[in-house]
Amino acid sequence: MKDRRTIEVAKGPVSGSIRPPGSKSLTNRALLCAAMAQGHSTLSGILQSEDTEVMVRALETLGIDIDARWDQRQLFVSGCANRLPSNAAQLNLAGSGTSIRFLSALVATGSGEFTLDGNEQMRKRPIGDLLHALNRLGARATSADGCPPVRIKADGLKGGSITLKGNLSSQFLSGLLLAAPAVRGEVEIEIVGPLVSKPYINMTIALMHAFGVKTEQVAENCFRVPHPQSYRPTEYQIEPDASAASYFWATAAITGGEVLVEGLSRESLQGDVAFCDALQKMGCQVDDGEEGITVRGGKLRGIDIDMNAFSDTAQTLSAVALFAEGTTTIRGIGHVRHKETDRIGNLAKELRNLGAEITEMPDGFQIVPRALRGGEVETYDDHRMAMSLSLIGLRLPGVTILDPTCTKKTYPEFFDDLERLTASANCR
Repeated sequence: MKDRRTIEVAKGPVSGSIRPPGSKSLTNRALLCAAMAQGHSTLSGILQSEDTEVMVRALETLGIDIDARWDQRQLFVSGCANRLPSNAAQLNLAGSGTSIRFLSALVATGSGEFTLDGNEQMRKRPIGDLLHALNRLGARATSADGCPPVRIKADGLKGGSITLKGNLSSQFLSGLLLAAPAVRGEVEIEIVGPLVSKPYINMTIALMHAFGVKTEQVAENCFRVPHPQSYRPTEYQIEPDASAASYFWATAAITGGEVLVEGLSRESLQGDVAFCDALQKMGCQVDDGEEGITVRGGKLRGIDIDMNAFSDTAQTLSAVALFAEGTTTIRGIGHVRHKETDRIGNLAKELRNLGAEITEMPDGFQIVPRALRGGEVETYDDHRMAMSLSLIGLRLPGVTILDPTCTKKTYPEFFDDLERLTASANCR
C-alpha cells in the first residue's frame, strides 16, 4: 500500500516567513566546480536531499575527497585539478538528472571506462544528444536507446566546435560548459533551435565565474570556453532554492495570506524567482525587501503566460490557477514532458480527477476554473507533482497525496515546513 498524506485545509489566510533549504541546482553545480578545482573549497548553505547526496557519492566514487557535514549544511571538497583519480567506475545516479548529465561530461574528460545509470525513471530520460556532442569531442559514449545506462570509454577530450540541440534540456549544455576547463583546447558550442530554460545556463556561467573560469557568449546561442583555464578553490554560499520557494509564495496566493521567503531577491541567480512576476500578474502584491521576497494574496485572475524560462514552477502555478477567475494558459513548456514524469499529461490527469477543466497543448496547458472535489493525487515519483498539488488541499477538503516521501529528491522536509507555515492560519 502506498504512503499517503492528507492535507489540512487552512482555516484562514496563511501568514508567516520561511527560509527554504539551499538550491539543488546551485549545490550540484558548485560541487562539480569544487571537485575539479586545484585546492580545497567550502560550500555552505547546501541542500541535503537525494539528488545532492547522489552527486556527493558519485564524486567520491570517482576519487574526490569530500567531507560532508550535512547537519551543518556544509561540504568541504578537495579538488582534483582537472585530473579524475579514478579510471573505472559504475555510478548509480538514481533519479538525478543533473548528476547523470553533468557527470557524463565530466568522466569523458578523464581516462578509463565508466558506466552511469539510474532508476526506472532515469532510464526513460533522453541523453543521446549530449553523448553525440561528447563523441564529437573525442569520447566513445554509448547508450542502447538514447537513454541511460550510459557507457563511456574515455581518453580525455579535445577542443573544438560542436553543435547541440537545445530543445530537450539545458542540462546538456550546462554539463558541457562545466566540464570544458578539463578539455585539451578551447570549446565552442552552438545551440541549434530553441534553448529551453535559459536562466539555468546563466546560473551555470555565474557559478563557473565564481570559481574562476570565464565563459564567453559569442552569439545569442553560441558559447565559448577559452583554453587554458582552471577552477580555483572557493568559499561559496548557496542561496535558498527558488523552485522550493514557489510553493510558499503560492500558499500566500491560494489562501489570500502573506508569506515572506527569506534569503532570495529579484537579483537571484535562479530564474525561478520569476514565479513572483506570474503571481503579480494574477493579482498578488510582491515586495522585494532586505530580508527576502514577500507575496501578499489578492483577488486572483487568470493569465496567459510563457513559462519556458521557469518551467519547474508551472505545476505550482496550475494549483493557483484553479482558484482564479478566468482562464489561465501556460505555454512554452513542452520539454517538461521529459522530466521525472510527463508534467503536462500526468498533471492534466490528476487535476481532472479533482474536477478541474484542463486542456493539454503540445507545449503547455489551459485551465478553466470549475467546482472541485477532494480525492487522491498520484505523484508518479515526481517530487514537484507532490509539492505543487498538495497546495490545492489548503483550500479544498479531502486532498490526499500518494507517496509523499518522493519529495526526498529535493526537499525531504517539505510537508513539515508547509504544516508549520500554515499553523498560523489553523490556530486562529
